Amino acid sequence: MKKLIFTKDEGSAFYKELNLKIEHYFLENNISKTGNSKMMFKIILYLTLDVIFYLLMITSASLISFYAFYLIMGLTVLLTAFNISHDAAHGVAVKSKFWNKFLFSLSFNLQGNNAYVWGKNHNESHHLYTNVEGSDIDVLNNPVFRMTEYQKLKWFHKYQYIYAPFLYLLYSLNWFFFRETLMLINYSSRTIKIEIPKAEIDKLIVYKLLYLGYMVVLPIYVLPFHWSAVLTVFVLNHFLVSLLFVGVLGVSHLSDYVQHPVADASNRLPMSWPKLQMCTSVDYNAKSRFFNWTLGGFNAHTLHHLLPNICHVHYIKILPIFKELVKKHGLTYMEMPYHKTVLAHFRFLKLMGTQRKFIPRTYEG
Repeated sequence: MKKLIFTKDEGSAFYKELNLKIEHYFLENNISKTGNSKMMFKIILYLTLDVIFYLLMITSASLISFYAFYLIMGLTVLLTAFNISHDAAHGVAVKSKFWNKFLFSLSFNLQGNNAYVWGKNHNESHHLYTNVEGSDIDVLNNPVFRMTEYQKLKWFHKYQYIYAPFLYLLYSLNWFFFRETLMLINYSSRTIKIEIPKAEIDKLIVYKLLYLGYMVVLPIYVLPFHWSAVLTVFVLNHFLVSLLFVGVLGVSHLSDYVQHPVADASNRLPMSWPKLQMCTSVDYNAKSRFFNWTLGGFNAHTLHHLLPNICHVHYIKILPIFKELVKKHGLTYMEMPYHKTVLAHFRFLKLMGTQRKFIPRTYEG
């Protein structure tokens, strides 16, 4: 991964004042930046729902109830990731370092995905160099999709806005079976290759086998349903999780409004880190209590990127402070209704599939 140098600009002064104002807000109200009683309730709620629906699934008397409970469990597990795992990865779900690490590791590893690999790359790559190809591990270098103008344009890319929804169904299956597994042999379709410690390699293998055990093998063994029915709902569950995951996160960074900044020959980006976060993320319904509750604040993605040390339960309260300072320092904050971010996402795919040069759309508020 390339280490890049940022350039001081209006975003630098904005970020300094933002941190001062936010610090004052928490001190004045005598509250912690980490999770509060509301967050504790959410942790207990989501983890309890995960267990309840798994038990209902594994004791189902009919195929219909088995499918229903299996898919509902898949949904609650995803909501657990949005609301608990993510904040825990940033060390802000609760005050305790130990319990943050425990919650993060438990929730990720038990889904068959390696917490170490995701956490390291999310914090040290995606958050630091958002949308910068060669430095952001979440910017794909995949021959099926063209996501930046620096990737080769192929004839079939002009159809990517059409076939994208179907391939999005495979996102979590690819993550589980291929994305991390191929890293073990130092092969990846990503623009960045990583080294995985031996202990984490062992965990990766063990937890993937464990996940297949309680999600596939155990239901086949204890329930009176044919193995094909279990495999079918396993795949359907991943389809559901994939669509929701991409629908929540993909629209923020893959949009015809966002930029893909490029470093010069001396590895310097033409902007500050705060400004990079502002021009590479699109928020949707940022003030929505429903989205904040269900999506763990992912709808206020710009705010999260700038202030990852704050639990999402505080976002709605500090959003006015953030917006006021954005206006004061002459920056652009991109926020719109969710349906518009979806339209912008597919416009982006269509443009990237037909035009060699990509010029982001001007955001007009």
